[in-house]
Amino acid sequence: MNSLEEMIMEEISTLPEMELIDVLGFIRYLKSESHGKHEHIQQWLEGTQKSIHARKAELKITDEDIAAQIQKRNSRKK
Repeated sequence: MNSLEEMIMEEISTLPEMELIDVLGFIRYLKSESHGKHEHIQQWLEGTQKSIHARKAELKITDEDIAAQIQKRNSRKK
């Protein structure tokens, strides 16, 4: 692992799990941009959302937490 990768790992190691999901989605988006895999990313996102809802008790989050995170992410896009 090079120093840039180590810096990235150090930064993401402090993020809460909900933010890590955003990071993973962004990485997959970046990787797919050059290959035109937009449908794959959309399917992944939908699967991730279903997984989060199914694991919300385990993650100790509520529907309101999920909605707030989605709203927060959407407000960044604008």
